[in-house]
Amino acid sequence: MPKINVYLPDELAEAVKEAGVPVSAVCQRALEQAVRRVTAIRETVLTDLDLDVPTGALTHLTARTRTVLKLAADQARAEGATSVGTEHLLGGMLTEGTNLALHVLRAMEISLDQVKRDLDRRHPAAGQPGQEDVASEGVTSESAAPEAGWARNFGGPAANALEFAVTEATSLGHNYVGCEHLLLGLVAEPDGTAGQVLRALGAEPRLTRRAVAAALAGYVHLRAQTQPGDPAAQASAQGQAAMLATAIKNELQPLVQRLERLEGHLGLEA
Repeated sequence: MPKINVYLPDELAEAVKEAGVPVSAVCQRALEQAVRRVTAIRETVLTDLDLDVPTGALTHLTARTRTVLKLAADQARAEGATSVGTEHLLGGMLTEGTNLALHVLRAMEISLDQVKRDLDRRHPAAGQPGQEDVASEGVTSESAAPEAGWARNFGGPAANALEFAVTEATSLGHNYVGCEHLLLGLVAEPDGTAGQVLRALGAEPRLTRRAVAAALAGYVHLRAQTQPGDPAAQASAQGQAAMLATAIKNELQPLVQRLERLEGHLGLEA
């Protein structure tokens, strides 16, 4: 039987030993579930989608995430693209406008307007095959015959980004895939236009992952502090966004300071 090494933090490793947790059995079950979910997503994104009536793997996606996918598909189809690319996914996220991923980017001091400008600059002209389409599908606009609903198929980088999103959700212990997970998937995908834009603006995968974790913790805290039906206790949407941004920045600050110290140390050595 093949062997896969699993690395754990020292404290967790000691706790596992003391508790006598059957590591192999637990890991096998977790991996089986992850493989099923990732495979289901991949099979779904490579076929036509019915986003209005989610079935199968799409049931794991939140309503906002399905809206983003629909907006991405609509944008790709309007442009005459051969498939949905990561640039369409990021564009759909920006167009949806209310998802947690956008709060994360703002808290990381990444301007959404700048994201849109950079995305527009890198995005190929409407009706022309993008780099993602040619590299992943091996087709050109001449060899791909347009059909009804054809732009609802996802290209290689976009499909990979969705797989990464599912993996991120699983690693965080979530039974849903939200826009925050999709953001992590886009940042982690190495070849897509969206990831290139986001990383160039500072959305490095590790930092973004920590920002998402902080955003989720801050969101849960805000929900706990806000009593339903009590107008006096409910903050405005803008106020909640500001509080959420503050929570994320507080979580990110130690990591940013550590990176600055390392950079300064390396600069002195140079």
